Amino acid sequence: MSRAAKGARLYWRASKNVWIVRDTGCPDQSTGTSDRGAAERALAAYIGKKGTIAETSRADLMPVADVLAIYGSEHGAGVAAPERLGYAISALLPFWGALMVGDVKGETCRRYARTRIKANGDPVSSGTIRRELNTMQAAINYAHAEGYLLTPAKVTLPPPPPPRDRWLTRDEAAALLWAAWRSSKGQHLARFILVSLYTGTRKDAVCRLGFIPSVSSGWVDVDQGVMNRAGAGERETNKRRGRVRLTRRLLSHCRRWRANGASWVVEAEGARVGDIRKAFAGAVQRAGLEGVTPHTLKHTAITWAIQRGMTDHDAADYFSTSVETIRETYYHHSPDYHSRALRILDAKLVPAPN
Repeated sequence: MSRAAKGARLYWRASKNVWIVRDTGCPDQSTGTSDRGAAERALAAYIGKKGTIAETSRADLMPVADVLAIYGSEHGAGVAAPERLGYAISALLPFWGALMVGDVKGETCRRYARTRIKANGDPVSSGTIRRELNTMQAAINYAHAEGYLLTPAKVTLPPPPPPRDRWLTRDEAAALLWAAWRSSKGQHLARFILVSLYTGTRKDAVCRLGFIPSVSSGWVDVDQGVMNRAGAGERETNKRRGRVRLTRRLLSHCRRWRANGASWVVEAEGARVGDIRKAFAGAVQRAGLEGVTPHTLKHTAITWAIQRGMTDHDAADYFSTSVETIRETYYHHSPDYHSRALRILDAKLVPAPN
């Protein structure tokens, strides 16, 4: 049975009258001193630098694993959702970990996509693969910008999936809400569904909403009738978690929940519920629906608003979504869709014969 590695430690080399740093699997390094205190400081510096990358490398000499490690440790601490970055890196490493940045090209990116298989044997969606490869591109660009990598590589992404157009009818939404409410432990899910349908707020932001002002999460001001999708101290991201006024009906719900002692919008037994995926999937099944995810509720909220005549700019502002996304994904539901074009086409371009 092999001995466990002892790690970095000081060793007195009497023949040289000097302390050295001895580390399993690494060559001995002299501290250059016989003073124990100075040697301990040298050891601390060695341990602090161990595993870090200080030099600048060519793309053919720098492992993708190092690039991802740098990005995760240096950039990951400041992102709004570090767990998502962790998921992407964990998915990338089995394939890319042994390859160099110079190996990143169209063929290897397409081969990576073919290797991404779910536990049940189904291929991972192209949208997920795009997010993972985008993470790798961001890591490569970061390593280049920070001076670790001489030249970046271009990551080839699979084609984007078609826009999701699944939204709930009023009857489907009622069935889903009723399926959640009838469950013995589903009242927190019913709250989640209501807030999502009224405001089109993303799942994670809804699950983090409280009723008390916070710098680290969003909160509902029941006095002012306003939802702050993000905390005052949270960094702004491309998810655009802005401030929004609540409708009368949703505000009435929130005031009742708060009056009943709730500290969180989505809570069970006084504690915040951080993950509603299993409960939501159960409610979808009981309601007899297909192709419905928590994100479907955001699609539904925006689609209903557009169907009732909300303009693209008002929808973009209220739902914290870009005007381009509203136009490309939702605006064909508007009663004003192509109205100006139809007026022009319906105009009498040629005089009628007498």
